[in-house]
Amino acid sequence: MSATTDMEIFVPKEIDQAETRVALIPVGVEKLVALGFTVKIESGAGAKSDYRDSEYAEAGAAIMTDRRAALAEADFVLRVNEPSEDEFDAMKSGVVHVSFLDPFNQKHLLSAFSQAGVTAVSMEMMPRTTIAQKMDALSSQANLAGYFSVVMASERLNRILPMMMTAAGTIAPARVFVIGVGVAGLQAIATAKRLGARVEAFDTRPVVEEQVKSLGAKFVKIDLGETGQTKQGYARELTPEQLNLQRQGMARVCAQSDIVITTAKLFGRRAPIIVNAEMVAGMKLGSVIVDLAAESGGNVEGSRLDEEVLTDNGVRIIGIGSLESRVPHHASQVYSANLCNFIEHFWDVERAVFQLELEDEILKSCVITHSGEIVHEQFRSQTAT
Repeated sequence: MSATTDMEIFVPKEIDQAETRVALIPVGVEKLVALGFTVKIESGAGAKSDYRDSEYAEAGAAIMTDRRAALAEADFVLRVNEPSEDEFDAMKSGVVHVSFLDPFNQKHLLSAFSQAGVTAVSMEMMPRTTIAQKMDALSSQANLAGYFSVVMASERLNRILPMMMTAAGTIAPARVFVIGVGVAGLQAIATAKRLGARVEAFDTRPVVEEQVKSLGAKFVKIDLGETGQTKQGYARELTPEQLNLQRQGMARVCAQSDIVITTAKLFGRRAPIIVNAEMVAGMKLGSVIVDLAAESGGNVEGSRLDEEVLTDNGVRIIGIGSLESRVPHHASQVYSANLCNFIEHFWDVERAVFQLELEDEILKSCVITHSGEIVHEQFRSQTAT
C-alpha cells in the first residue's frame, strides 16, 4: 500500500519546438501516483510523442493549462531539456529539477539554478555504475540514435543493404563501417547486420573487440599504442599522433564503405575530427556518412549540425542532431523509465520522503546545484555564482 504525500511532480511541454520527446509517459504517471505523488502534466506535453492528454488523465495525472502556476507549486519538475531563463522566478526554492542540462556548455544556467535555490539534477552526469544503469538516460537515448542512424543512412543510400540472389544476378551486400563502439555504435552494428549489410567497426578500446564479433561484425585493428578507457567507460582522448595513425588506418576502410557512421564523443569536450576531408574525398560516389557527434562539434570534416551536405565527389554527410528525437514515442518511453527509476530509487515510501543525501555515489555525480550553491565538485570551481 502506497504512502500518501503532498509532493507534486510537474511535467511541462518542451520549450524547443523541434523537441519531440516528453519526460514522462502515462505508464510512468501510474508508477509515480502509486508511490503517492500528485502528478501534473501540461496540456499537449506528449502530443509529439503520440501520448494524448486523455491517456495521462486515465493514468491519474492532472492536465494543466497554467504553466507558471504549476511550476510554482511543483516539488519536482521533470523535462527533457533545460528551462528557459524566464522560468526560474516561477519555481519555488527547494524544487528538484531533473533534465538534460548540458552543464559543460550551459554554465550560466548553473548559476541561475543556484541563485533560485533549485536542486538541479543533470541526467548527463548519471554515473555509469551497475546500480545506476536503470537511470542512465544517455545510454538509453544513444541506443535509439544508433538504431536510427542506420535507418536514415539506408534510406539516403541509393542501393540496398542485404545481399540478394535473383534470377537477374547477385546483388552484393552494402558495406557499413561504424567508428566508435559505445552504446550507439553497438546498436548501429546490430541494426546494420539485421538489415543484411557487411559490417566493420573500429574503436580505440581493444576491450570491445569481442562485443563487435559477437554481433557478427569484423573488428578493424589499428595499432595506436596505449589507449584504454575512462572509469566511466568512455574512450580516452587520443594524442594528435594517435589521431593521425587512426585516420590512416581508417581511410582504406572508408574508401570501400557505402555507409560510415561515426559515434566518437568525448564527454564534456569537443568531439575529435576522425574523418577528415581527405578521407571523405577518397570515398565513392553515392556513399553516406552519418555523424552522430555533430552536436558536440562533429567527427567529420565538413559536417554541419542539422544539415545534410553533399560533397563535390558525391558523398552525403548527415549531421542531423538528436536522432533519438526521430523516434520520440520510444525515446520518451525509455527516458520516462530512467526518470521514474531515479525518483523511486531515492524515495522512502514509508516516510514519504525523497532522500537527498549528497554523499550518495549517484547523487554526488548528478546533482549540480542544491540549497543555493553549486555543489558538484567539477563545476563549483569553474562557475562564478
